[in-house]
Amino acid sequence: MFPTLPNIPIQEIRNEFLSKYKVQLYIQRDDLIHSEISGNKWRKLKYNINEYFFQGCQSILTFGGAYSNHIAATAAAGKLLDIQTHGIIRGEEVMNPTLKKAEKNEMILHFISREEYKKKDKSKLVVDVLDALKNPYIIPEGGANLLGLKGCGEIIQDIDFDTVVCACGTGSTLSGIISGLQENQLAIGFSVLKGGGFLEADIVKNLQLLQSGHQNWKLETNFHFGGYAKYKLDLIEFIREFWQENSIQLDPVYTGKAMYGLYSLIESGELSGKKILFIHTGGLQGIQGFENRYGLRIF
Repeated sequence: MFPTLPNIPIQEIRNEFLSKYKVQLYIQRDDLIHSEISGNKWRKLKYNINEYFFQGCQSILTFGGAYSNHIAATAAAGKLLDIQTHGIIRGEEVMNPTLKKAEKNEMILHFISREEYKKKDKSKLVVDVLDALKNPYIIPEGGANLLGLKGCGEIIQDIDFDTVVCACGTGSTLSGIISGLQENQLAIGFSVLKGGGFLEADIVKNLQLLQSGHQNWKLETNFHFGGYAKYKLDLIEFIREFWQENSIQLDPVYTGKAMYGLYSLIESGELSGKKILFIHTGGLQGIQGFENRYGLRIF
């Protein structure tokens, strides 16, 4: 079965900026859960892998891009628990730090064109892979299914906060957080996708699956910096300054954008007087690949 969740520290951030706007900010360090299965990926895999054992399956097949945190985490979990994993990778065959690590963790990679990838398990390549496997367990991209949502519903460890904040890719993590809120709390998700407003409908569907009627949430869509895995220099500078001041690394794809957005909302006065919990969802494994891709160094 999936390992027991370790104790997760909640770290307070103190500086003149937060004092000026009368905000208390804490970071739940889910990035410290495990060196390779960190943040929301641990949460999304927990019940999926327990279901794998319950069904008596013999391998796991999942999906993701070439820099996917989910691919990296699934491969690491497979290595840890002696499960053969297969990754359907979107796009042309490449090799980067994320995929090299996945292979080191004994995941078998299957590359597929972006057009075919859109078909997911109806693609001929995917069907051929599934036909060659005996009793595989399929986890969707990002671990975004009901079991993944259930795991994310356990993220909130301490309810003594007015506002809970996280980065938002598929909407699954935010959905789980919302389902675990008290009525007097607010969840804010920062979409890392350009045109991420469509996620609102997905979040509503997720909450229906979780049988949650909570409406105390909002999705911010103005801090994507050009789109998924895109960036601007002020984002990189913000991440560097945050690291220098707090000794906490943020990644440029997810948590960096969310924290930048949060600071912008604080500066607007919108969150004055609030006690805020920021969920650090991990994703640090992708930094090296991001740096190599753009020819820069963040830390």
